[in-house]
Amino acid sequence: QVQLVESGGGLVQPGGSLRLSCAVSGSISSIYGMGWYRQAPGKERELVASTRYGGTYYADSVKGRFTISRDNAENTVYLQMNSLKPEDTAVYYCNVNGRDRDYVNYWGQGTQVTVSS
Repeated sequence: QVQLVESGGGLVQPGGSLRLSCAVSGSISSIYGMGWYRQAPGKERELVASTRYGGTYYADSVKGRFTISRDNAENTVYLQMNSLKPEDTAVYYCNVNGRDRDYVNYWGQGTQVTVSS
């Protein structure tokens, strides 16, 4: 059974940094994409950053501040978040999609990131 294990959230002051990690526990025959979404109170879940086939995507709101990276050997995806702003406060969710016998799409349990002085 596949699980996504997230870590690295917490409370940080504006301008600070955090690094989120998401490790795939279990086996997926082929991983296509790995990414991070976030959901703030009263808002819809939005894609923050993703990596797929060597390419990356960033939401405009995080470009230049966040960096997504992927360790294929460890099936782990990271999100380095720098110059954090209060508006980055949200629950961050890891997402992994790929294929076993069929297409699969998994979500992590979510990790809280709070940016506040």
